[in-house]
Amino acid sequence: MSESTTVANTGKFIHDFIKDDLQGDYGRLITRFPPEPNGYLHIGHAKSICFNFEVAKHYGGKTNLRFDDTNPVKEDVEYVDSIKEDILWLGYDWEDRLFFASDYFEEMYNCAISLIEQGKAFVCELTAAEIRDYRGSLNEAGKESPYRNRPVEESLDLFKRMRGGEFPNASKTLRAKIDMSSPNINMRDPVIYRIAHESHHRTGDAWCIYPMYDFAHPLEDAFEKITHSLCSIEFENHRPLYNWFVENLDFEIKPRQIEFAKLTMTNTIMGKRYIKNLVDTNEVDGWDDPRLCTLSGMRRRGYTPKSIRMFCDSIGMSKAINRVDIAQLEYFVREDLKDISKSVMAVSDPLKVVITNYDSEIEEVLEIENHHQDESMGTREVLFGREIYIDKNDFMENPPKKFFRLFLGNEVRLKGAYFIKCNDIIKDENGNVIELHCTYDKETKSGSGFTGRKVKGTIHWVSAKSSVKCTTRVFDYLVFDDENEEFGVRKNPNSLTVFENSYVEKSLENVALEDRFQFIRDGYYCLDSKLSKEGALVFNQIVGLKSSYQPNNN
Repeated sequence: MSESTTVANTGKFIHDFIKDDLQGDYGRLITRFPPEPNGYLHIGHAKSICFNFEVAKHYGGKTNLRFDDTNPVKEDVEYVDSIKEDILWLGYDWEDRLFFASDYFEEMYNCAISLIEQGKAFVCELTAAEIRDYRGSLNEAGKESPYRNRPVEESLDLFKRMRGGEFPNASKTLRAKIDMSSPNINMRDPVIYRIAHESHHRTGDAWCIYPMYDFAHPLEDAFEKITHSLCSIEFENHRPLYNWFVENLDFEIKPRQIEFAKLTMTNTIMGKRYIKNLVDTNEVDGWDDPRLCTLSGMRRRGYTPKSIRMFCDSIGMSKAINRVDIAQLEYFVREDLKDISKSVMAVSDPLKVVITNYDSEIEEVLEIENHHQDESMGTREVLFGREIYIDKNDFMENPPKKFFRLFLGNEVRLKGAYFIKCNDIIKDENGNVIELHCTYDKETKSGSGFTGRKVKGTIHWVSAKSSVKCTTRVFDYLVFDDENEEFGVRKNPNSLTVFENSYVEKSLENVALEDRFQFIRDGYYCLDSKLSKEGALVFNQIVGLKSSYQPNNN
């Protein structure tokens, strides 16, 4: 996939709306990304971020970042900061267009006053349970509140006193007066303000009434002159209510809401409240746990912004909900990393090898390429000596047929070095193999032009004397691929494997957090930004080398 391909090239039905509207009264396209600051962003949000910013760019428009902070009980400045960091990391900039719903609390209050004055809103004293009972069902019309027809002056007085803090929580609400017999339950006199004596992270205790999301959101769009409110499909049934508020209040621009299918993906948990539960119960080590599909988790794991943008482009925008295989995301991670990552040798689960005929006083400098295909990435020096480490899975005491790695009497090539032959196996008192004794053939040095016998296996290694001890962390999917992506999923007990006695080449002793490497024959790795410390390196496996996903290039 070309990097120039953008998400703006997908979603024809959205483009058709936009093209028609831009020929009318809208003039310039303005979109928005409106997160609620009650959790961290995940890959589903990335789809929306990419499309909103890319489609605006495509038509020469702009995209606002606006926090829908209308629920002080669940919101926190931590979430605000993390969301801004994630969007910038993903490659998008809202420039000077950062807004908050709380910026408009006074204007929203005045809009509510206007609806009361028009006879289109009233103060209701039913309890939450009574409101639910009065609402009816899909097969039965709702009943009107006994407070629905109270005088306008009375509702105005009560609403102003609600703002003044005169009434306790849940004692009164402000409801829109629409249609209790509407087939769309969202239109059955919805609550638009509730009392909540809670301190807000931006306005403090200035307010004790807060607008409901369905009321606040269309108003925010209209205040900011958003032309197209692009949102996920669960808001489709809310669109008539969105339009009702916009049409019954005096706005210069009346934004159009267009819905697209939300992203669902195998082997992961997407909903913020479910991720929060994993965080709160310590089943993961925070919102940035690398097993999560949060943007902070993927960043910590080592995913690149480009790979996520490419993935979002590949899944496109449609009305139909499509469950995407997580292997598709991993494919684009590999596609980006394969050209930018240096190849190095690392041993996660070490087995010591003593090369008995190699001089113990000598440490030889070998020159090995940094990339097996790109010569421009140069070479590096690797030290080789009498004692090395190989991965335990590169040796078998009783190998099956077609096992071409190391076993007693067999010969393999050490990557960039020599042929070695296994002669003796050393075991501990429990019968576990703890060391191999081998001999090397000095005539078989890589690059020497040796054309004698051939071996079928090449394995990687590190010098026991000059390597760097570290920890490597290998991830499997967080949950098994059951059809239900929410609670009820079967969690994978082996989603994290930690190797605390790993070794890497000395060249990785002073790597940077942004560096990415291919550990030869293993996968792509980077430093863990949370756990790594000076002198105690911790590497995360970003993704393995093999992929089952086949891209559709048509």
